[in-house]
Amino acid sequence: MTPRENSAWLSTERVLFLARHDFALVASEPGPVISRVVQPLVLILLMRPLYVAALAKEGVQAGTAQVVTGMLVVFSLLALSLVGTAILTERTWHTWDRVRATPARSAEMLLGKAFPAFTTFALQQSVVICFGVVALGLRVSSPGLVAVAITSWALALLGIGGTLGAVLRSPSELNTAYDVGGVLLSALGGAMVPLASLPRWAQTIAPASPGYWAMSALHSALLGQTAPTLRAAGVLLLIAAATGTLAAWRINRGWPRSRLL
Repeated sequence: MTPRENSAWLSTERVLFLARHDFALVASEPGPVISRVVQPLVLILLMRPLYVAALAKEGVQAGTAQVVTGMLVVFSLLALSLVGTAILTERTWHTWDRVRATPARSAEMLLGKAFPAFTTFALQQSVVICFGVVALGLRVSSPGLVAVAITSWALALLGIGGTLGAVLRSPSELNTAYDVGGVLLSALGGAMVPLASLPRWAQTIAPASPGYWAMSALHSALLGQTAPTLRAAGVLLLIAAATGTLAAWRINRGWPRSRLL
């Protein structure tokens, strides 16, 4: 039986091997992960009074939920750099070509990269939510729905970050996409200021931002609203599937690359 024919067992082995490799890389350089976890906590503490005052008519809980979920979405979008940089680094080192020469499929390569990044995203979001609950008295009506929202958002982030890492051709392009795209998608999604406070034109195009659906899923989950949470989570999963498929196709087929790669 050839390696490719014995895919049921070997594919799991290959995915776990690649995942262990990435976990080791993250453990050796934990600074980026720590910063993406600590920074939102600091800003939540500093900015909570502003959000509570801005949403005074809706109550303290509304302001607390806005600042916690908003900072969560902002910094999880900025954390896209973790998965995108991991893929681009492999391309820069030309190790992608070596892995592609093995029996490993593009989907397995992405899964091996995705598992450590998914763990990081889920950890980051869970820490932020737990901090809001413990330190700020944030009320969570349905922990199960919150888990659904976090999972779907983390998967969407994986797909988007994987696509950027597979498509863009240099670290400068990648950094520009994260800096500009992260801020733009966060702002349009209502993460920085409540959606109702945005200009009407921005409210109209807000659903085009993944951040909008992340905020919707998280807000609905905190309130225990099942249908809106599942609807927003479904959109995030569609985004994850579309971008993940594109990333896998790009890695498998290859597109023109810059001379640096």
